[in-house]
Amino acid sequence: MNGTEASSRTIRTAVVGFGLSGSVFHAPLVAADSRYSLSLIATSDAGREAAATAKYRDVKTVPDAQAVVARADELDLVVLGTPPATHYPLAKAALEAGLDVVVDKPFAVTSAQGEELIALAQQLGRVLTVFQNRRWDGDFLTLRKLLAAEALGKVTRFESRFERWSPAIAKAWKAHATAADGGGTLFDLGSHLIDQALQLFGPAAVVHAELKARRSDERADDDVFLVLRHGSGVISHLTMNMLCAQQGPRFRVLGSVGGFTKNGVDPQEPYVAAGGSPLDPEYGEEAPEWAGLLGRDGHLDALPTERGAYPEFYRLLADKLLDGGAASAKPLPVDPKDAVESLKIIEQARELASMVR
Repeated sequence: MNGTEASSRTIRTAVVGFGLSGSVFHAPLVAADSRYSLSLIATSDAGREAAATAKYRDVKTVPDAQAVVARADELDLVVLGTPPATHYPLAKAALEAGLDVVVDKPFAVTSAQGEELIALAQQLGRVLTVFQNRRWDGDFLTLRKLLAAEALGKVTRFESRFERWSPAIAKAWKAHATAADGGGTLFDLGSHLIDQALQLFGPAAVVHAELKARRSDERADDDVFLVLRHGSGVISHLTMNMLCAQQGPRFRVLGSVGGFTKNGVDPQEPYVAAGGSPLDPEYGEEAPEWAGLLGRDGHLDALPTERGAYPEFYRLLADKLLDGGAASAKPLPVDPKDAVESLKIIEQARELASMVR
């Protein structure tokens, strides 16, 4: 494709699923980027269909992923925002139909499934990536900048948490999903925490794992603590808990010359859920009072948070798709091999936890 063809083409996109993932993340981000055309939204829920058509008046709706694949000749890209157990079969069907694919995290329910999808995409010459959006959280971008500047010296310990007070399981599929179905907080929140730890500090192995189901209707896990030992020497403590009445810092990072502590959660998701747009000037900006603390006790400075940037995922993806897709040398926003490494950590954690019960 020459430059003129690339600049005039839009990436015809279908979003499959219009729950939290489709309605708050994918559809708004796709619609906000002029290089994409949001063509189809697939949902079998009448209320979600009504919400989709009210917000995106020119977008057609279909009942399921099969209806999307049947219209593959009208599309370039499929985004899967569906429950984890569906990721492998739906991604496989979309790739085989000649489409490029974005899969929400977790990539699949086993690392073997993820590896099979990667091999299939390579065989077919298709683009396949995974939506690890929290690589573009403002607090994570702030921490990456600190580490690049070696502002903490040699990092020894990394603590990362996603803790929530959610005594009731709101989504029907989550209430019925076992770990084999991709249910539980280790797959859900853990996919983010593990990916961030590996991105910051490199390959790791699980040296301790606690997996518990505290809520009476939880069929997988909702209280998880992992210890990872990275090849770089850093120890990561990753905590995810859906029944947490008092929440700890989002990040606490300790190094040889200082530390960094950050409370609160990135504001991009709640901002869009409340009706905001990724195109708004204030999108991604965090209130000053949530600034992290950098330094040592008695010598702490407030460090403003970098602006969050979820649109960057789709910007990078468009760069690659419009430059020739799988044949382009431009990088993927997320290499699916990274997601496979996270799945292997999840598998290690489950095996280790099962041995110590």
